[in-house]
Amino acid sequence: MSYLQLENITKKFGAFTANDNINISIEAGTIHAILGENGAGKSTLMNIISGLYQPDSGEIYLEEQPVKITSSLAAIKLGIGMIHQHFMLVPQFTVTENIILGTGKGINLNIRQKQAEIKALSQAYNLEIDPTAKVEDLPVGMQQRVEIIKVLYRQAKLLILDEPTAVLTPLEVQSLFTILRQLTARGHTIIFISHKLEEVIKCDAVTVLRRGKVVATTTTQQTTPQQLAELMVGRSFTLHLNKKPVAKGEVVLSVKNLHVKDNRGVAVVKNISFELHAGEVLGVAGVDGNGQRELADAIYLSPNPFPKKERGVRGVGYIPEDRQKTGLILKFNIAQNLILKAFKNPPFSRRGLLQQEVIKRNAVSAMEEFDIRAPDVNVEVSQLSGGNQQKIVLARELAGEPSLIIAMQPTRGLDVGAIEAVQQRLLAQRERGAAILYISTELEEVMDMSDRIAVMYKGEFVDILDANSATVEEIGLLMGGGKR
Repeated sequence: MSYLQLENITKKFGAFTANDNINISIEAGTIHAILGENGAGKSTLMNIISGLYQPDSGEIYLEEQPVKITSSLAAIKLGIGMIHQHFMLVPQFTVTENIILGTGKGINLNIRQKQAEIKALSQAYNLEIDPTAKVEDLPVGMQQRVEIIKVLYRQAKLLILDEPTAVLTPLEVQSLFTILRQLTARGHTIIFISHKLEEVIKCDAVTVLRRGKVVATTTTQQTTPQQLAELMVGRSFTLHLNKKPVAKGEVVLSVKNLHVKDNRGVAVVKNISFELHAGEVLGVAGVDGNGQRELADAIYLSPNPFPKKERGVRGVGYIPEDRQKTGLILKFNIAQNLILKAFKNPPFSRRGLLQQEVIKRNAVSAMEEFDIRAPDVNVEVSQLSGGNQQKIVLARELAGEPSLIIAMQPTRGLDVGAIEAVQQRLLAQRERGAAILYISTELEEVMDMSDRIAVMYKGEFVDILDANSATVEEIGLLMGGGKR
């Protein structure tokens, strides 16, 4: 039986059509994946189902009855729960406080009773959790569990998970799918939004969106990751990198006995030493939060190996892990973001005055070279998809052909087409002779991109391996603190 049915759903923002005549039927008690490139219309569609947006036209049926989802509250009352990619939790509150937040009226809450209810609910779904624990003290996988219990507490029958594995370890991803199967076995229906093909293929069915339209709906048994990738991007596509052999050159970066402390004085990078050569990619593998960001920041902010005046202009390109917070100024337009590190220099500035025509030509050229999709150079970057935002960061950081490139989570949150574009750009820099420090929590990606792989655990490089001979099992063991 169809639990949720969308008929001819259309949503426009001005002249832009985000959802174009969408038709999807989602069977009860299944995991149905929604797959598509950044900007394909996935988030808009989910915002319509969860009541944040209203469609311009079309009908929604829930258990074969027409419904109007006029608000988030209306969606909750209809049994629809949304679990966002970035958790909507208050870190200082306990598990119980987060789960009941916004559900009761009045001030006479019986917290002990609520704790007992939540404990019973979590046990019933095999989602064991301490109701008294503070959220800030929980690992990411357990925080996601809190989000799932929160929507179950609100009696959701349809759960929407938006990029639910973006911050999870491989083991936590396995645990999540076990939980999802438990939920469907108890009659829940799940919409699973993702760009990761190896996860989508674990679902029951998949709908592929491209540029706001449905291009295919199929069961996962009747398709392959390769076919899904080609449906997403609309062209033939290879899932495997073609990395050319490059002879290593001179040492570009030398790090010796590096120690870094955080703002509390706790050591987060401990005694790290390595050398990185021209024409080489050194990958850094590890579970998120083991000192990778602090390592990248320390190297970029160090006065070596280039004079300070050249850093960010010619010597070092830095792709930060959070493009929105530290890579871009969201209220600035494309042209402005492309010159953030060079606006004081010729040809963009003369005698203290910005040269607007030069800045515009630079942006037009970058948009063409890096396939940045936008109507013109004056569009605010906040209006662009994640993939296009990342291409702007790349275009700016690779301008001037830097000798050293620090790439921190360069493909996080991107679809397969955008991932391919980013990786091919970086490999072209490697062939040119740049030295690249490639840091990612996506293990297979690190293995594909790297010549050598450093495994980072609790702030240390526990080993540096040859990428051609290292195995997933070997690296996975080291990532968890094991020994070879």
